[in-house]
Amino acid sequence: MENEKPVKIKAEVQWCFHSKPNAMSEKYQIDLCNLSEGAVKALESMGIKTRTRDDKPEKGHFVTAKSSIPIKVFDQEGNDLADVAIGNGSRAVALVTYYPWEFQNRKGRSASIKKMVVEDLKAYTPDEEEDDDIL
Repeated sequence: MENEKPVKIKAEVQWCFHSKPNAMSEKYQIDLCNLSEGAVKALESMGIKTRTRDDKPEKGHFVTAKSSIPIKVFDQEGNDLADVAIGNGSRAVALVTYYPWEFQNRKGRSASIKKMVVEDLKAYTPDEEEDDDIL
């Protein structure tokens, strides 16, 4: 559990809040999904627990990486994607580390992203609602 070096993992990106905080957690955060067996083992060796959800099988093994500052995200040419809305299903390589936490007599480690490079960008486009459908 004492692997102090960040690990580089490939993942599918979901719920990417890299340049503005998520309203629920008030943190910058990204779900790294469909992790390989090797990525799961590497994260667990750092003390980071991965999850699965029966109601969301499309996420596979995943981890939610959070930060109190914006997460650095780039494309393969090194262009900063701070102003780009990254949609679910984008593919990326993330350099993952951890931060320790303690809360109500519990402690652990949670994932944090030092840097992420998007290899296959799926642009986020919010569902357009028609005014007639609003109740």
